Amino acid sequence: MVEALSGLFGGVLGTLGPFLLVLGVLIFIHELGHYLAARSVGVHVEVFSIGFGRSIAGWTARNGTYWKIGWIPLGGFVKLHGQESPEDRVAVEAEARAKGEQAPVWRAGQTFAEKSVGARAWVVAAGPLANFLLAAVLLAGLYVTAGRPNTAAVVTAVQENSAAARAGIAVGDRIVAIDGRTVTRFEEVQGTVRLRPGQALALEVERDGGRVPVTATPDRRELTDRFGNIQYIGLLGVSGGVPEYTKLNPASALMAGIGETVRLTEQTMVALWQMITGRRGTEEIGGPLRIAQLSGQVAEGGLAPLIGLMALLSINLALINLFPIPVLDGGHLMFYAAEAIRGRPLPARAQEYGFRAGLALLLALFVLATWNDLTQLRVIDWVAGLVG
Repeated sequence: MVEALSGLFGGVLGTLGPFLLVLGVLIFIHELGHYLAARSVGVHVEVFSIGFGRSIAGWTARNGTYWKIGWIPLGGFVKLHGQESPEDRVAVEAEARAKGEQAPVWRAGQTFAEKSVGARAWVVAAGPLANFLLAAVLLAGLYVTAGRPNTAAVVTAVQENSAAARAGIAVGDRIVAIDGRTVTRFEEVQGTVRLRPGQALALEVERDGGRVPVTATPDRRELTDRFGNIQYIGLLGVSGGVPEYTKLNPASALMAGIGETVRLTEQTMVALWQMITGRRGTEEIGGPLRIAQLSGQVAEGGLAPLIGLMALLSINLALINLFPIPVLDGGHLMFYAAEAIRGRPLPARAQEYGFRAGLALLLALFVLATWNDLTQLRVIDWVAGLVG
């Protein structure tokens, strides 16, 4: 049994270093965004924590902020001074007096609750924005050092009986637009087609000096990697040229990094919408175990692929936090939007019910992600084998 457990979890445990590196950087940058935004509007930050639970290391800065590392490395938080409403503060003070403890000392002008709706929204939104910025900077760094991959969207081979063959696409055709959107790189074609299995695409190709409209419906394919991860993708059945890497200057690299961040964000949102509408399976939703697995797998290829993965995960973290779910940053922004429209905050009971519903939804997503991780890591099969 010991050997079986070692074989089952050895790969995951062996990726602990890359996993902690990736997750730690993403969490730190996210919370740093909240921290810097809070300081910019004069809100005192009491605690800056990477990880949850008891502190394994910590120190107090000159400005009074306690920086700490928790022993559970699955998240982080910043504790803003005066997050409680004035009514809640009265209750906190009364509770402290009832216990014989010293009541909190509120710093005038530095409490979060007394700031304007716009200032509070800025503090909350800064976390996801920092993750988007991190992704753009990481990608820009890769484009400066390793070069930006670029492959002309020219067809070099067409598979028989493929979607491209049925549509009349020929070797030498240059794909210049998909659904009216201009494309210049073969990677753009792949990225769009991959997310559109079984859906008709209006292509425009250059052929013999002219432009020809073509309608192609990508074939639906199920892929299973060596770790058992399953996903459904669209395939045209064409090949492009050999990728070329062009090193960019810092300014061009930053602009390219921002553009790639926008493109990856769009692709992720399309994939999420397809899951919501049932056109894409939810088995692709993963949790910490999947991230650990991917981190270890990608780290074997060197630092550059790991940085690329970090950029992609940073975008995903930003998007997840912007979901309009109470408890997440997007949920707080939703409440602030309602407050701005109404001229006053939502009733305390409405907010409480919202947070309860949001917590239940997050718990359900966590259970789903964990189930997917355990299933695709073959843990469920292993347990079933023991019972059987």
